[in-house]
Amino acid sequence: MPELPAPVARRPVHERRITFQGFLRDDGLWDIDCELSDTKSEAIHMRERGTLQPGEPIHLLRVRLTVDDSFTIRAIQSAASRAPFAECQLAADAPMQKLVGLTMGPGWRRKIEGTIGGVAGCTHLRELVFNAATAAFQMIPHYRATHGGGKRDDIPASGTPPFYMGQCMTWDFAGPVVQRLAPQFYRRPKPHPEDS
Repeated sequence: MPELPAPVARRPVHERRITFQGFLRDDGLWDIDCELSDTKSEAIHMRERGTLQPGEPIHLLRVRLTVDDSFTIRAIQSAASRAPFAECQLAADAPMQKLVGLTMGPGWRRKIEGTIGGVAGCTHLRELVFNAATAAFQMIPHYRATHGGGKRDDIPASGTPPFYMGQCMTWDFAGPVVQRLAPQFYRRPKPHPEDS
């Protein structure tokens, strides 16, 4: 598999870690636990928190989204365990509750921005919630397909193509993967005008 080339001489300065974990709850709903941490490689001084040692989080933010099979948010919990200012916790409280009832899918970023965008919320919490959608789409359909009598990577023989087709270069309807694995949905590439 391809790797990144060896870097030029350099030293670490900043690290951001973002993780998503998915869980099937006993009540049939799904939890997506999200975490974001920012650390520095050297001690830094923060206006209100004083000196932070290397590796001590500047941000340590957590969100738990509870969603149903239709990707609708049924509940949300969030916490700013570490943040530059005490007021940051305010963005993790009431504003995040406005996301309950929204459905992940087309227009998801617009829905987030319209609900907790700008000064109505926290930039980093918005980033977590936005990207939690990709974790949900990786988790729920695959689990349902492999644990509901289907086989891994089953593609319907006809009807509606899976949601992921047409969403990236690999799953282009006019591409070789769709032609090879799902020829029923394959569409010949349209010729470019300059090729005529």
